[in-house]
Amino acid sequence: MSKTTAPFGSWLSPITAEIAASGTSAGQAASPSYVEVTGEAVWWLEPRGDQGGRTVLMQRRPDGEARPVLAAPWDVRSRVIEYGGRPWTVESGAHGTLVVFVNFADQRLYAYDPNVPGTGPRPLSPVSSTGGGLRWAEPEIDLARGEVRCLMEQFTGPGPEEVRRVLAAVPLDGSAAEDQSAVSELHDDGYRFISGARYSPDGTRAVWLAWDHPHMPWEAAELRIADIGPQGAVAGARTLIGGFGQPVAQAEWAADGSLLAACERTNWWNLYRVDPDTGDVEALLPASEDFAGCQRLGLRWFVPLTDGRIAVLHGVGAQHLSVLDPGAGRGTMVDVTGPWSEWLPYLAARGPRVIGVAASSRTPFEVVEIDTTSMRGRPAERSRAGCSFEPFLPEPTLRVFTGSDGRPVHTHIYAPRNPDFTGPADTMPPYVIWAHGGPGLRSPLTSTLEIAYFNSRGIGVADVNYGGTPGYGKEYRERLRRQWGLVDVADCEAVATGLIREGLAAEGRVAIRGHSAGGFTAAASLAASDVYACAVMYYPVLDLLSFSRGLTHDFESHYLVSLIGSPTTEPERYRERSPSENTDRINSPFLLFQGLEDAICPPEQSRKFLERASRSNVTHGSLFFENEGHGFRDARTMIACLEKEITFYGTHFAFTPLGIPGER
Repeated sequence: MSKTTAPFGSWLSPITAEIAASGTSAGQAASPSYVEVTGEAVWWLEPRGDQGGRTVLMQRRPDGEARPVLAAPWDVRSRVIEYGGRPWTVESGAHGTLVVFVNFADQRLYAYDPNVPGTGPRPLSPVSSTGGGLRWAEPEIDLARGEVRCLMEQFTGPGPEEVRRVLAAVPLDGSAAEDQSAVSELHDDGYRFISGARYSPDGTRAVWLAWDHPHMPWEAAELRIADIGPQGAVAGARTLIGGFGQPVAQAEWAADGSLLAACERTNWWNLYRVDPDTGDVEALLPASEDFAGCQRLGLRWFVPLTDGRIAVLHGVGAQHLSVLDPGAGRGTMVDVTGPWSEWLPYLAARGPRVIGVAASSRTPFEVVEIDTTSMRGRPAERSRAGCSFEPFLPEPTLRVFTGSDGRPVHTHIYAPRNPDFTGPADTMPPYVIWAHGGPGLRSPLTSTLEIAYFNSRGIGVADVNYGGTPGYGKEYRERLRRQWGLVDVADCEAVATGLIREGLAAEGRVAIRGHSAGGFTAAASLAASDVYACAVMYYPVLDLLSFSRGLTHDFESHYLVSLIGSPTTEPERYRERSPSENTDRINSPFLLFQGLEDAICPPEQSRKFLERASRSNVTHGSLFFENEGHGFRDARTMIACLEKEITFYGTHFAFTPLGIPGER
């Protein structure tokens, strides 16, 4: 069958904005998360854009059917540090099944037994009207004590930095639902941030990660240890390993009581066995690859198995799942077989079974179950993304471009692909440079429906893992230190000019697009370069000075010290790199999307940027969305953005997109 020749961008595609939005959540490819396994049941969280953006707790039962555990409007999501963390846990046994979760609307802890007919979730924690209230993450059920241990985030005033975080225990009998005094604080040794609490198998010790401003966890997280007293409180806390320059990303107790940790003691995060008494470490498998990454809250790159082996993600760039036997010489690894080439840091284990979340270059993220006896995997539930779109899905290519000073720039190229159309001879497709929403993130090498939405219409995408991206070693990640707004901008430009130089794209037909920090890179690129015909920014960082003065949330309120420098001694550097201070240098049109409930990149900075752009006569458009925060979740929002975005490209690249409804 011959192909129809039509201008790039105007190809007809069956992948509508509605379909693309079904595979997108919070500015990233929609994926399951926070998995668990009990008996024969597999559990996970799943974003549902078509249900207002709520996050649904799913369970695959022994009969193989996967179904929601909680009906709408329950939304299992935490707001701790605004990015959230693991918001649920489950215990199952002779006593029944007990699920404890955080409900997004009120941020309270709830307990629920899905196997008891006629009952619903009951609240465990109280509501506080002070500032951001009380928030919870990383719950762990202790049936013997009749409590759930959590990270508690408590606001002590109206400001975003008036907050404390401690380990706490909430009674399972509901006595704290209206009485905060019933909540037991287990420890508070003065650190601003804590995460990843793990309790030893014999119940006598606890470890957790801790760090302080101005650092981020992937810069300075320490591994703390303490004894657990008869009443459950911890005492004698001290640092075992870690700290600035040698951050710890995760720690776990093995079944035999030994302590394992992922630490960046070299250029890479490797696995170590740590003596809980002395802090002495032994490398389990020294390697020039990462066995962990940039921790937020609740991420797990490895899980100990009951037989002494360790299921672990590792790699350079993309991470793969293997099983490490630390007792075999210096440590040996066996790879899990299957089509999956990208794994996310959500692992759980029970006996020889490991549950994770993975994707291939041709398939979206799905829950995967691994039998570590046979080392084979199978999907826990077949992805809902229809195979009928396979001919329209892009075929990603891994590329390394050369940036300034000969630096490598890791990039994923998605060329236009549609079995029914081809572009006119002697013309190049428009390309959009995607800057991911890091800096502590990495774009995976996988086909997504969002990318396919553009590719199948004749628009190429170059997804850039610019300098500062984790997964390529500490040296690559540290390239962004004090260089944000320079290195990321230069790396994206190197890819854009490389595409033009290779004849894959044409001058004047390259755009740049980004979410959050990537939105900053897109805006800064317009002010610094004339290679881009236009830009699209989703809830971007725009005003660095405001961020340094408390406009944003507590978790990242001092992040710019490492990314830019001291705002006290180097304020001019903040002005030079702030897009809002440089609208007079922007000559290319842009489109901006912003959520009105965004606590990380507040709408005030977007309004300021737009007002200054109007004074500079820069062509631009914008859409603001109620009930959306940092990362759009509602399918209606994402549909509106995608249709507006491709229409915007059509205006500035001189094509008419087909099958796009009128303005919504």
